[in-house]
Amino acid sequence: MSLPEIVSREQWRAAREELRHREEAVRRAREALGAERRRLPMVEVDPEYLFEGGDGKATLLDLFEGRSQLVVHHFMFAPEWTTGCPCCAAFLDQVGHLAHLRARDTSFAAVSRAPFTRILPFKARMGWAVPWYSSSTGDFAEDFGATVRDGGEPVERPGLSCFLRERDRVFHTYSVYDADLDGLGTTTALLDLTALGRHPAGSEALRLHDEYEF
Repeated sequence: MSLPEIVSREQWRAAREELRHREEAVRRAREALGAERRRLPMVEVDPEYLFEGGDGKATLLDLFEGRSQLVVHHFMFAPEWTTGCPCCAAFLDQVGHLAHLRARDTSFAAVSRAPFTRILPFKARMGWAVPWYSSSTGDFAEDFGATVRDGGEPVERPGLSCFLRERDRVFHTYSVYDADLDGLGTTTALLDLTALGRHPAGSEALRLHDEYEF
């Protein structure tokens, strides 16, 4: 792999300034795209999906933990696998302290088709504290595009799905899969996928993660 060209400090500043203008254009386009994403219509989730987690059985509504929004990480972990997907594990490693999401009325959970008895030791091995549920007894993964059929055989697919709660009604607002997960994982990137966005907005809303009041 070739190294960058060696130039003077003045030449570097000029090249950096030229690139900054292009980066600004990309940022503005990304913000406009995020606004369009928040204006997407939503679909009510009718089936009563049932999951298994650390506290036993749970519904999709339970995964919200009383908050208005939910981001689900479709973690590739098929029922017959002994460990989860390394790429999904690397993604989950990037997810920061959940207090920053929760302070913005948003919950986060991982969901896999593997039975919870396999998820639990793998989660302990990885040292994760995020809520993780098994959807092994239902069609959640297929209904939200995380498991697709290839010649009749189920194929796992990494992704994120966002949901919004209005009292006891749950709505699906957005999903993203595969290579489009690149660059996601931070609190702000996850919030940008949701219908309500970064509320409240701005760095003034940020606190040390042990200083939030829930």
